[in-house]
Amino acid sequence: MKPNQSGRIARQTGSFSRRGFSKLLAGAALGTLTAPALLRGQNLNSKLNVAVIGVGGRGAGNLAEVGKSENIVALCDVADVSLDSAQKNFPRARRFKDFRKLYEIEKEFDAVVVSTCEHTHAFATLPALKLRKHVYCEKPLTYNVWEARQIREATAQAKVATQMGTQIHALDNYRRVVELIQTGAVGPVREVHVWVGRAWGLQSPEAAARNNDIVNVRERPTGSSPVPNGLDWDLWLGPAPFRPFHEVYFPGPKWYRWWDFGNGTMSDLGSHWNDLPFWALKLQTPISIEAGGAVPHPEIAPASMFATYEYGARGELPPVRLTWHQGENKPEIWKARGIPQWESGVLFVGTQGRLLLADYDKHILLPEKTFADFKRPPQFIPKSLGHHEEWIHACKTGASTTCNFDYAGYLTEANHLGNVAFRVGKKLAWDSKNLRVSNAPEAAKFIQRDYRQGWKLV
Repeated sequence: MKPNQSGRIARQTGSFSRRGFSKLLAGAALGTLTAPALLRGQNLNSKLNVAVIGVGGRGAGNLAEVGKSENIVALCDVADVSLDSAQKNFPRARRFKDFRKLYEIEKEFDAVVVSTCEHTHAFATLPALKLRKHVYCEKPLTYNVWEARQIREATAQAKVATQMGTQIHALDNYRRVVELIQTGAVGPVREVHVWVGRAWGLQSPEAAARNNDIVNVRERPTGSSPVPNGLDWDLWLGPAPFRPFHEVYFPGPKWYRWWDFGNGTMSDLGSHWNDLPFWALKLQTPISIEAGGAVPHPEIAPASMFATYEYGARGELPPVRLTWHQGENKPEIWKARGIPQWESGVLFVGTQGRLLLADYDKHILLPEKTFADFKRPPQFIPKSLGHHEEWIHACKTGASTTCNFDYAGYLTEANHLGNVAFRVGKKLAWDSKNLRVSNAPEAAKFIQRDYRQGWKLV
């Protein structure tokens, strides 16, 4: 898309005029014609004008992927060092530190890539949806359950191309497993185990050494450290409660183990590993969630834990129990050496066998002798164009993506609920319609939180 086209498209879709961030999020009227519908008339070789929010770390990777084929017109990051590095490759892009300011030039871009820290994902994403901009957001989609619901509902209204950054979702191995499960290779599945070997978070010094966690922290620092040159610490904190800068929080991924900024391994790797059973078994909303494995800490997410979800029947699919095992927690069948000792994996337990996936790129049907002559079903899930390419294609054509915000919203809510159950310390009866735990009102503060003064989501 040529630079002067973005303004014309913005005007046609009824975009907002320049105004404050709070008014934008309050919900000005949306146009009636979606951007994908307009873009169908464009040459697919034309380029999108893209604003990228968060250009260091994971954001640098997303920027490189999208920048290979599209126009990068704006760069935003709270750290000058990240902006300086990004601008070497995209010298003509406008530069911002505060994404709220970036949205004041909304007529200059068609799509947004969000790669900030977890606690600001929703704040960077929701205004784009309100403006009917296409959005790619890193995982997890949001910081908590309530935010995930707001994003999912806004997506339904916006009708734009969305994609959460679960890159593994695009690889062939996941697709072949989904086909096997959905065609009944191991029979109806009523039990699933997911485990990850990463153990970052609150743990003993001995466990930290054993699990190669070189950033092991057990308490909030009492002092502060000098703020690095060029870092706007207040903007980095965003909606989170204020605390002095310290190197135990920044740069990433140190921040993600602190409850104020992230949700530990559960929301991070859960976005990847729980994605597979979610997709294969068509999961959405759990009925109950129970978690444990360690004593909850008020500040720091656990290195090791488990969470068990009960899902009801989905059409012809039977109820299923999914258990997440993290760090030093492993399924009993793994500990008993009843399956290969893969460090991370997903085990589907069916009435006619088991399917085990590990390391993202391999899977086997068990018992192997039983499936020696098994004939695989025809492939019905198409090969991905590539995770980023899939989103870009959807922006230009109105096609769907396989990890859109509707799907990702349900997945994110479920992952966060595992942490809610862990922090509350009891089995939760989940009332999804009303976003509440019917048997534990004390869970409310973990479903939705108050924001720091000056920050408001809706």
